[in-house]
Amino acid sequence: MLNYNLYGDFINGSYQHMALSKFIVFFFIFFALQAKSQSIADTTTIDSNEIVFTSDTQGPIWVESILLKPNHNRSATRSIFNNIATRQPKAVFILGDVVSLGNSNKQWKRMDVYLKKLRDSGVAVNATLGNHDVMGQPKKGQKKFQKRFPNHLKTGYLEVVDSVAVILLNSNFKNLSATEIETQTDWYRSTLSRLDADSSIQFIITGCHHSPYTNSKIVGASSSVKKNFVTYFMKSAKSRLFLSGHTHAFEHFRVEGKDFMVIGGGGGLTQPLRKTAKKYDDLDSTYKPMFHYLSVRRLPDHLEINSIRLKANGVDFENGLNVKIYKDQNSITKPITAETLKSLPAK
Repeated sequence: MLNYNLYGDFINGSYQHMALSKFIVFFFIFFALQAKSQSIADTTTIDSNEIVFTSDTQGPIWVESILLKPNHNRSATRSIFNNIATRQPKAVFILGDVVSLGNSNKQWKRMDVYLKKLRDSGVAVNATLGNHDVMGQPKKGQKKFQKRFPNHLKTGYLEVVDSVAVILLNSNFKNLSATEIETQTDWYRSTLSRLDADSSIQFIITGCHHSPYTNSKIVGASSSVKKNFVTYFMKSAKSRLFLSGHTHAFEHFRVEGKDFMVIGGGGGLTQPLRKTAKKYDDLDSTYKPMFHYLSVRRLPDHLEINSIRLKANGVDFENGLNVKIYKDQNSITKPITAETLKSLPAK
């Protein structure tokens, strides 16, 4: 028979052993979970060199709906921002008409949610003014805009992402004084010269709201943008891509070897384009997605451009168009659409 004291010691020893075993198991589980959570955190670290551009993310207003047909536009804008957030780009640039009425607190409510989600995940978001952002009460609209985009300067500003210089300009010339227009033009010209001479800059992308070239039946091409911006863009050696919105469609033009893209598919009512008697030769006349945004990645000798379009189900996205823009202006490639890729024979 087991001695009582010995049995007691045995029981106590067993409990002590079990307690120690549980502690050791807990210890390893705790640190395993810590390591796992650290691993998860590492996978969401922003190490992408992707830059995203979108434009005309405003919701429709009733006046526009008289001429143009709505199609779940606000849902499309939400889907666009949600999809961008999953990509975790380094930076997002919005080329104006961020909301339908810049002076309205109500119109900013949804956009504030989208902006917060991106910024909370570490994505930098900048924008330039569109006509809707300053419509009605320009000063009030600009004040609300400035609150959301504190880096913004109304006479142009510069952001550098992964050796790509992005210049955002204000094309609302009716809301600028003659002095402000001259100040912006002089700044743009001198900034291009400085960036061209800076060995750390590989490419320059210029963005503004109003398009210098468009075949829209609703809005016209901006002669002021051509005069004040395109003139100097064309002379800049590293300037290879000019982006704009205002036209709610996708258009792609090439002028003297340089690319101009209209990317106004952020959620505004789609605008019809001239199919006959076109003013400008659109390189992608068959690629006309309703809602879309632009992805840009810098590679050693070129920019990889993808137009990301919303599928008909209103939720999923796909690469709709691929364009490569090389440092060498003579190394021009034709745009490749998703339909073209599908038609190619399997290797």
